[in-house]
Amino acid sequence: MAIFRLDPRFPELFPDPLLTNGDAPACFGGDLTPEWLFNAYHLGYFPWFSDNEPIFWWHPDPRFVLYPDKLKVSKSMRPYFNQQKFTVRYDTQFRTVMNHCRETYRPGQWGSWITDDLIKGYVGLHEMGLAHSVEVYDGDELVGGLYGLALGKVFFGESMFHLRPNASKFAFISLVRRLKSEGYRVIDCQQETSHLKSLGGEPISRPDFLELLGPIREEASVRGKWQ
Repeated sequence: MAIFRLDPRFPELFPDPLLTNGDAPACFGGDLTPEWLFNAYHLGYFPWFSDNEPIFWWHPDPRFVLYPDKLKVSKSMRPYFNQQKFTVRYDTQFRTVMNHCRETYRPGQWGSWITDDLIKGYVGLHEMGLAHSVEVYDGDELVGGLYGLALGKVFFGESMFHLRPNASKFAFISLVRRLKSEGYRVIDCQQETSHLKSLGGEPISRPDFLELLGPIREEASVRGKWQ
């Protein structure tokens, strides 16, 4: 299947996802400004590329997601919450969380797709009140966290990191519980990992994922920093 080239003049003109490749980049080009990212996520696209590559936009099929009411908390994680081993804050160190995610080593991956331009774009979305960070602290030390984008009642998870064992799981579980209490339908995990599968993530078809995204254009996105 062909890969679409985006016109940098028209950030709203992403192709119909159903016409794109589901196991390779769907399109390339464009920009990483908040406007481009905003339009991309409304259709389910996300950027993923290396420093020496053009901007590739992906739309995997199947898509890996987690429904908040299907969250699995393992027995080994329960003491972390029962004993309050960590504390969680939101949106106090967004850029720092992104930088930690960029520096996280992942087996088989050289470098990071989290470039300076990508950080600038997401920080712009954060300043618009749409991108959020979940931060896990051991005392006053930041030891884990994640960031992503909230549109309507869908949260698009981007990346996570940990400097203490299970700190990223603590961040994710805390986020899912919060999203469930606020009526979010789904968390987009993008692609399957054993880490996310153990927490209750599951694959769904692209048409099913697009159906979940359908209402977000009409749903009011709650803007502003999370407390």
